[in-house]
Amino acid sequence: MKRYLIFAAIGPLIGGFLLLLATTVSSGYWTETNWGEVGKFLAAFFKTLPYSYLFGIVPALMMGAVDDILFHVPRIKPALRTVIMACLGFVLAELLYGSRGPDTGALQFVLYGLVGLVPATISSWLAHRYADEPQPVHST
Repeated sequence: MKRYLIFAAIGPLIGGFLLLLATTVSSGYWTETNWGEVGKFLAAFFKTLPYSYLFGIVPALMMGAVDDILFHVPRIKPALRTVIMACLGFVLAELLYGSRGPDTGALQFVLYGLVGLVPATISSWLAHRYADEPQPVHST
C-alpha cells in the first residue's frame, strides 16, 4: 500500500511541474529568464496543481501497479526495476504528450519524455527505499 501512496503523491506533483515546464519551453514563452518570469511560472504551477493531481493520479497509480508487479518478480533487482520504470515512463509520456502542438523535434521529444521519466524514477526509488519489505535470505 505504501508503494501506491508514494506513486500517487510524488508522480502528479513532479509530472505536473515538468509538464508545465516542457509546455512553457517548447511554446517559446520562456525565452528570457528573470525573476518575474520565474514567479509567474511558479504561480501558474500552484494554480494548476489540483489539475495535475486530478488528471495524473490514475497514470501514477498505474505506474505504481507496474512497479509492484516488477517487485514480485524475484530476478528483477531494485536498480533494474528503477531503470525499467524510467524507460516505461519516458515512452508512455512521449506517446501521450509528444505529438501535441505544431512543433516536433528532438527538444520536444526529450522534454515530454522527461515528464514521465523523472517521476517514475523517483517514485520507484522511493518505493524501494521505504515500501519494500526485506526479502528473506534462502540458504543453499
